[in-house]
Amino acid sequence: MLTLKLAIRNLLRNTRRTVLTAMLIGFSLTALILVDALMLGMLDILVNSITKNLVGEAQIHRAGFRDNFDVDLYLSETNKIRETLDQDPTIAAYSERVLAGGMLSSSYNVATGLMYGINAASERQVTQLPDAIIEGQYLTGKSGEILIGDELAELLEVGLGDRLVITLSEADTSELAQTLFRVAGIFKFGIKGVDKGVVFTNLGQARGVIGLTNEQSHEFALRFTDRALATLPDTAVYQNLNTSEVETLSWLQLNKPIASIIELSRFASLIIGSILFILAGLGVINSMFMSIYERIYEFGVIKALGTRPARVAGLIMTEALLIAVISCIAGLILAYILGAYTSVHGVPMGEYQVSGIAIDSRILTRLEPYQFIQFPIYVIFLTLVAAIYPARFAARIVPTEALQRSL
Repeated sequence: MLTLKLAIRNLLRNTRRTVLTAMLIGFSLTALILVDALMLGMLDILVNSITKNLVGEAQIHRAGFRDNFDVDLYLSETNKIRETLDQDPTIAAYSERVLAGGMLSSSYNVATGLMYGINAASERQVTQLPDAIIEGQYLTGKSGEILIGDELAELLEVGLGDRLVITLSEADTSELAQTLFRVAGIFKFGIKGVDKGVVFTNLGQARGVIGLTNEQSHEFALRFTDRALATLPDTAVYQNLNTSEVETLSWLQLNKPIASIIELSRFASLIIGSILFILAGLGVINSMFMSIYERIYEFGVIKALGTRPARVAGLIMTEALLIAVISCIAGLILAYILGAYTSVHGVPMGEYQVSGIAIDSRILTRLEPYQFIQFPIYVIFLTLVAAIYPARFAARIVPTEALQRSL
């Protein structure tokens, strides 16, 4: 208790220095929490842009299909896959698809693209395709309907109701087939590759065009009851459906660039936090040494009276601990206030793209409990580490030298 009382008294001796040191540490903690929350917010945008726009949270294919989208590599006996998915409690919804690459022709231009044959009702439960429609309407099931991206519509110079001819290869025979569609809607996902190179039509008609039966499909897009299950390799759907011929991949496995960004983001907070707390640590060392030199005479006296070096070092460490605790309390309060505000109003970052995905001008931060538990512990620990050097210096003060230096 005596050490604590002396530490408090010493900190109050020079209130301005104590406050400035606490502000340096507290602002560093606030910055670390907000940077981590900003990273989580940006990752949420990236992940949602993938899982809710087209890919889904996981996909089932014939092994090797995604290498070049070979129309001959289709899933047979899809009724068994549907039964497995229907009985799996972790699967919230799924959408069956047919995919085929081909040539898209209008009266004015020609382009290549990928045709998705989808079930309009089930696709609505897995992705946000209906919400991406900016002109026209979503698929209703009528023959000849097609949805195209806004960039592709501009390239082909077509609008609602205009004709569009798709030429593609039939499965197994490789014979060319042509089908006439009319544009029912125009969508915009904000993903350049999708908006410029993908079209959607009804599943039944797509199967008929490329010669598949009702029990044959190229892809199942899945949505889990909890998105975290999608990245766990021991999730039931991966155990039950992965074979030598069928592969079930999570959204993370399907998007290597985004997986790399997520991996790098895990180190971003560590790097930024290290820089911040190196600077804060230097500030603590400087503040402690200034305090020691101001009290050099007192240290000389108490050492001359027989105070042990460990007791002197403990006094300095107690002062550092008090500064760290005060700094953390202030930093956490400020971080919560700013984090709560930016989680609603967002942080303006300007418009940019990451791996072809358009990021909105505002990023909503995401606060998590670990930021308010782990980060303050790190701050206190690093502050105490920074105070070890001044504490050792104070403990090794020679009384005669201290008394002479103070004269």
